[in-house]
Amino acid sequence: MARVLLAWIGKTDLVGASREGEGSGPIARALAERSFDHAVLLDNYADEAVAEYERWLKGRTRADIVVRQVALSSPTHHADIYHAVMDAIPWTLDKYGKNAKLTFHLSPGTPAMAAIWIIVAKTRFEAELIESSKAKGVATVDVPFELAAEFIPAAVRQTSQALARLAEGARAEEPKFGDILHRSEVMKRLVHKARQAAPFSEAVLIEGESGTGKQLLAEAIHGESLRASGRFVEVNCGAVPRELFESEFFGHKKGAFTGAHADRKGYFEQAQGGTLFLDEVGELAAEHQVKLLRALQQKKVRPLAGKEDIRVDVRVIAATNRNLAQAVREGSFREDLYYRLNVLGVQVPPLREREGDVGFLVDRLVEKLNTELGARPGAVQKKLSPGGRNLLLQHAWPGNVRELEGTLRRAFIWSKGPSIDATEAREALLAAPGGARDGILGRPLGDGFRLLDVLGEVVRHYLPRALEEAAGSKTRAAALVGFKNYQTLTNWLGKYKVPG
Repeated sequence: MARVLLAWIGKTDLVGASREGEGSGPIARALAERSFDHAVLLDNYADEAVAEYERWLKGRTRADIVVRQVALSSPTHHADIYHAVMDAIPWTLDKYGKNAKLTFHLSPGTPAMAAIWIIVAKTRFEAELIESSKAKGVATVDVPFELAAEFIPAAVRQTSQALARLAEGARAEEPKFGDILHRSEVMKRLVHKARQAAPFSEAVLIEGESGTGKQLLAEAIHGESLRASGRFVEVNCGAVPRELFESEFFGHKKGAFTGAHADRKGYFEQAQGGTLFLDEVGELAAEHQVKLLRALQQKKVRPLAGKEDIRVDVRVIAATNRNLAQAVREGSFREDLYYRLNVLGVQVPPLREREGDVGFLVDRLVEKLNTELGARPGAVQKKLSPGGRNLLLQHAWPGNVRELEGTLRRAFIWSKGPSIDATEAREALLAAPGGARDGILGRPLGDGFRLLDVLGEVVRHYLPRALEEAAGSKTRAAALVGFKNYQTLTNWLGKYKVPG
């Protein structure tokens, strides 16, 4: 097993090798006191002093010395340092063997460089951390804490001062997760869990109804992961033809079948080093579930007509609008694949369960549409009337955020004036697929079904309509819905929190 030292070349090393310097510098001291077969040194100076240092160091050690020149915008720029390190380590393992014993030297270079070595050792590559000094020599560093997972993506972008604040417990909002608009407590908990999951490579299963933003969440997890520099490859599992599954997922060689005029990489190879997003994974046929499971277990694929397996390093994020646990019970989804995908499982709540989010989303989407559609010739800035806004607030949104955005877009296009009234908002709503009977009366029992919630949807649909048609008169509105008097209507308005 090869023993490899990785370190940044620091000023102290260069001075230590000069005639004026005293001592030998931290790198030379580590090579003298510890036994290493190889040393991979990262250099961001790119001057003659480094070349002279390399010659000097090679004359003092039996270890094989390799200097990799790196261009940094700044020796304290965490993102540049991180990407340089993440390029150097896989190169080292390819050159000296996957089982090489790695040691990261914290002393040479800037504090930002030391911070990145710690982060990488804690999250991606098993390595010993060492430091050296003239007083104490070379010693193993026992870091007395585990970096909080949700801080790691932010850490690689921050200055040394910001990194110190993170270590003290301060929290920064990651911009990718900032794209997920929310205010509700249930969404805050979801985003918190997803942020905790982001830095790791374990599989994630995202479940939720259509239109809830599962892909947006998957992209945020990838964007804030240590694989963010790799590709995010999206696959709609329900759209892959059965006869092309292996070619699409695992690739093929030229001549593998009629029309295969050249080699083609499959989705796994395309996502090498990044994230493979399996959307609608519940739609996979049984025979394809077996092949997917084998690829995930073995971490390798073989292209059609290929003679050798190809090792793949991808993180899998899967999403589905089906209840996969129920599908496992019914026998339509493999139990072993379910557990392979559901290492870190999250459930995206439907919009009707996100208290306080509908109004917030309406306001933000109105701003977005004014910016997008308002740039057209002759366009005017639009807003929702109080009646139109209340109508949208009371809608059940079976299509969730996707339905809400589509409804607002239609209302913007079809409305005549600068204010979208309740009638125009209602006309922009789509009829529930399958009709009202399927939407209200055909729902499956159990699995979170609540009769009071269904009654609430009905009440919140009809009472605002009655008040609008009665021009605000509670007596007339009560008559329209069959109540004997306005007091009954008032009681129902209060019970179901309908603006009256």
